[in-house]
Amino acid sequence: METSSSSKKLFRSRLILSTSTMSRSTEWIPSLWLDTFSELLYDDNELDYGDQWTLNFNYSQTDVVTKEERKKGWKIYAHCARGNFRCDSCYRTWPSARVVVLFRYRLQRGRGTVIMRPFGQSCRHCQDDEFDLPGFSKKEVEHALLRLFGKIRKNCYNEEEEDDDDDGSSTCSTKVWTKPHEAGLCEACILGICCQDEQ
Repeated sequence: METSSSSKKLFRSRLILSTSTMSRSTEWIPSLWLDTFSELLYDDNELDYGDQWTLNFNYSQTDVVTKEERKKGWKIYAHCARGNFRCDSCYRTWPSARVVVLFRYRLQRGRGTVIMRPFGQSCRHCQDDEFDLPGFSKKEVEHALLRLFGKIRKNCYNEEEEDDDDDGSSTCSTKVWTKPHEAGLCEACILGICCQDEQ
């Protein structure tokens, strides 16, 4: 009788855990980025210059821009975001305030291209050298893309970059307590492009 009661409690606690983690997305959803990119670009006119911009994904790009790529107009922007992870092996979840999202972008003959890569983190518990991709809230995606658009306006359209510190910026206004950043579990740190020293 005791085991049945404790197994019900365990099931209930797992159910509560799974429903509470669903509110903080731990799943990598490319369509969230694509849809938000389109909304900001076409509904909110964030880059209102008459050029056509597209967003694509490349899960192996780095922050290295060769001399030849520079000549072709490619630029890099690494954004540090808040995200959530779920281990594909043990299903543990964890938040991180140091998720690197790397954007490579250029404008050429009226066509703008953005190529994005999210960097993963490994599970502290499993330590299996597998990097799980992050999940993001809609608000965090908007913030990252607005920062990117600011860089694009500055570097492709010669506009002055706006200082977004006046509103406390959307990601810093809500405190999220996370454990200290562990460079050995961070894909971006291992590749030498982490943002842990920023802020």
